[in-house]
Amino acid sequence: MNAKHPVCAAPAVETAAPVASQTYSYSDLPLEESSSTALAEEVALAIAYNGISQAVMLVTPTDLEDFIVGFSLGSGIIEDASDIYDLQLTGAGSAQYAQVTIANRAFWNLKQQRRQLAGTSGCGLCGVEAVEQALPDLKVLPGAPLPPAQWLDGLRQRIGAFQPLGQHCGAVHAAVFMDASGELRLGREDIGRHNALDKLIGGLIRQKISTHGGLAIVTSRCSLELIQKVLRAGIQTLVSLSAPTGLAVQWARRHNLNLIHLPQKNAPRVYSPAMEKHS
Repeated sequence: MNAKHPVCAAPAVETAAPVASQTYSYSDLPLEESSSTALAEEVALAIAYNGISQAVMLVTPTDLEDFIVGFSLGSGIIEDASDIYDLQLTGAGSAQYAQVTIANRAFWNLKQQRRQLAGTSGCGLCGVEAVEQALPDLKVLPGAPLPPAQWLDGLRQRIGAFQPLGQHCGAVHAAVFMDASGELRLGREDIGRHNALDKLIGGLIRQKISTHGGLAIVTSRCSLELIQKVLRAGIQTLVSLSAPTGLAVQWARRHNLNLIHLPQKNAPRVYSPAMEKHS
């Protein structure tokens, strides 16, 4: 069955400025229009590691296995995908559950962190109990050349093919991977910007797509948490459609991560590595 496209309400009729005693009312929206408007879905996903509850995340109910793998790696719960021995999804509707079996070493480290997350779609560091957990000691990347400028030409439009939910109902972020030949290979969407990147990282791992020489593209604002996730995944270049925060730039430069902002109308801006100024 073909999905109906979202229908926008007609613009309001211009009226004179109201007087203090005037009351307001909403114009009637026909029932057939409101019922056909596409909306993004979200569910509560409870994640437990080795039987111990760890996080409850609000996510878009697609590619959940990818999300759990990417979340586990991007949050520092595991160091490698091989640390996950088993993954079981249960539940239905708005309440779903993931039981993840991880290596004893990873589970021990998890218990030592003493983190109890309660995540939301707009949150990145919920439940972190110490500054050291928010600013972990991560490995410095070996460094990689900046991608050819032509790879970024028309990129905003080209990634539209990997945003079916966004084009249909909006309200979701996307994360897309471009490989070492400049080909767009994989994309994931979610109501949460962190979740979309977690799904992408998990999808790359599960499909055994090499990240060497490639780059990740995010449609959301670029803050520190996204930098940490790509560093843990070993991705050496991050392209953001929104400007990064100052702390994100500091971490990118400190860890040899190529960080590029792709404005809507202007030329790409390279924030990391720091560009030399010529007199």
